[in-house]
Amino acid sequence: MTTAPSTTSPSRATPAPAGGKGGPGPLGSLGPVGLVLAGGISVQFGGALAVTLMPRAGAPGVVTLRLLAAAIVLLLFCRPRLRGHSRADWGTVIVFGIAMGAMNGLFYEAVARIPLGPAVTLEVLGPLALSVLASRRAINALWACLALAGVFLLGGGGFSNLDPTGVAFALGAGAMWAAYIIFSARTGRRFPQADGLALAMAVAALLFLPIGIADAGTRLLNPTTVALGSAVALLSSVLPYTLELLALRRLPASTFAILMSLEPAIAATAGFLILDQSLSATEAAAIALVIAASIGAVRTQVGRREAAPPVSP
Repeated sequence: MTTAPSTTSPSRATPAPAGGKGGPGPLGSLGPVGLVLAGGISVQFGGALAVTLMPRAGAPGVVTLRLLAAAIVLLLFCRPRLRGHSRADWGTVIVFGIAMGAMNGLFYEAVARIPLGPAVTLEVLGPLALSVLASRRAINALWACLALAGVFLLGGGGFSNLDPTGVAFALGAGAMWAAYIIFSARTGRRFPQADGLALAMAVAALLFLPIGIADAGTRLLNPTTVALGSAVALLSSVLPYTLELLALRRLPASTFAILMSLEPAIAATAGFLILDQSLSATEAAAIALVIAASIGAVRTQVGRREAAPPVSP
């Protein structure tokens, strides 16, 4: 699995397209759009499951279990080579791991305080801002205004309806998501296959382990907690990365990015079905505005690339 997110996509992991057709078997039969939506559903329902696990282990404990389980699976699956990498290679993968750990830690602290749908909506502002800044086109001011209007509505004009600390954590997670996208792309250029992702996940797990132990202690050893934490890792990391890789073998990256922009809506649905977190009409409108801004920014980036003159050899 090669992970190289585009700066236009608010995705946790946008694997670089591979040659050939989609993978065989039942997963491939879903179709590329079905695979992407299945991946998004897996991530957000994994997040909802993580919220139910927090009373058992706390947010840092859940993050620790997720990162450890995902790191073990990826290391066993990828078996990355440790020798032959430069100091710059290791520096890149370490920063990637730090961004990954911080992104997960801040987001889980956010969903411990505010509903899942608003948390993902605020988090997606990080990749959206990265996309707008990367484009540098006047029309992106419109997308930025739409996103800000959505945030204003989401906060009820001043975030009086949302825990301010949870809002701050969600925005911090968005900033780390943008950093994740940048360093994931750099890691993908320096390491073959998904070796860089596996190593970065191991770095994130090792860095977060002391925090999880200090916060949760022996609760991390409870068999039920370990099983649920492993399920969160499977739903939120391993399964979506695999589904997204299969999808991108048959789906343009631009279409993939637009589908990823629907994640706040999927998160709100997961929060409603699993956590009984309902949305008001105003909150639903706010999420719709942020989704529209994200899709618009992606389409602007794609249109700019298609309109650019070809580069002479």
